[in-house]
Amino acid sequence: MEAISKCFEASVEPRATALIATTVATTVALISLTRYTLWPRQRAIIPGPLTTSFHKLSKAEIDKLPYGLDTFPGARDVVTPYGNIRVYEFGPEDGRKVLLIHGISTSCMTLKDIAVPLAENGCRVMLFDLFGRGFSDAPGDVPYDTRLFVTQILLVLASSPLSWTGDNGLHIIGYSLGGGIAANFAATFPRMVESLILLAPAGLIRPENFGRASRLVFTSGIIPERLLAWLTKRRLRQPIASSVAKKVKKTVLPNGHKEDYVDVAVQEASDPVDEPVQTAFELQVLDYIHWALDFHEGFVQAFMSTIRYAPLMDQHEYWRQLAKREPGTTAVLLGENDNLIQVDDYTEDALPLIGGKVNVYWRVVPGSHNFPFTHGPETLKRIYEFWGMK
Repeated sequence: MEAISKCFEASVEPRATALIATTVATTVALISLTRYTLWPRQRAIIPGPLTTSFHKLSKAEIDKLPYGLDTFPGARDVVTPYGNIRVYEFGPEDGRKVLLIHGISTSCMTLKDIAVPLAENGCRVMLFDLFGRGFSDAPGDVPYDTRLFVTQILLVLASSPLSWTGDNGLHIIGYSLGGGIAANFAATFPRMVESLILLAPAGLIRPENFGRASRLVFTSGIIPERLLAWLTKRRLRQPIASSVAKKVKKTVLPNGHKEDYVDVAVQEASDPVDEPVQTAFELQVLDYIHWALDFHEGFVQAFMSTIRYAPLMDQHEYWRQLAKREPGTTAVLLGENDNLIQVDDYTEDALPLIGGKVNVYWRVVPGSHNFPFTHGPETLKRIYEFWGMK
């Protein structure tokens, strides 16, 4: 009997070991598959629509695009280790050099009503599409933070046949996210930037103005990346589509209303308060965002990374450096009905940091967050006044 028992035990042990090994291997495989599916490994460079989409379109289809290849003259595509950057440079070569930086969800097309008149008035103008927007590629394996955007600016400037760097090498106009980027660039290279104009600039948005749930969703890592990308794309499409049909009036926002991170994109594209109906260009900007969602493979990922890492909030140290600039070389323009970059918040938080009205040209202009292209002439008037131009 003892011999039989030993034989039985000997036969059971290998089977149990095999079962455990199979279970462990299966579990590891499932975890790996789940991780790959829900948290995919990112590509180093996600090509932009010039590479992935344009060769599939007819000339007639290209001509109907909301953001066309001929939006600005002087186009070039700059090859960099982070992917290609679409750059435009035009205007008199000996004119005042002005770099314009656009916002989080659009291309540089939104600054057309400022850039083109500046060039017509003798300025040498340069615009570019931020990584993951417009016709620029999207780096897929780096955070979209100040370091990336400052590097992008330097790559853009270096691509010009003219000199844009050195002491007082250029003037910068930054809008929304572009304002936050411009402020940090000017703080980093104070001698290079002769004058700095910030239009509804990000950088000091109060974190509490965004709902806690929205902050948690984007920053905690709880929601799998692939699922969050799908939800973000859906949210970007839905409110923008509905804003065409009905605008949200500021007066009916509930007490304690918090912005969603996606509202940043919506307010860049469409006036959310009781202003005149959308212009043809506002509708064109809305169409562009829909087009980017469908045809720019890196757009949503770039948007998500920007929300997490870009200079939208808590940039006090950079802004404090701006107070050291020469008086009269920094301007801030705010929209009187802007729900995102709120006049009262920035007057309280930003103005003292950058030296007060003695140091800064500080103006409130008509319009909401997208005033640079809904109230272009008024914005230009203030820019010319700041520069002492007619």
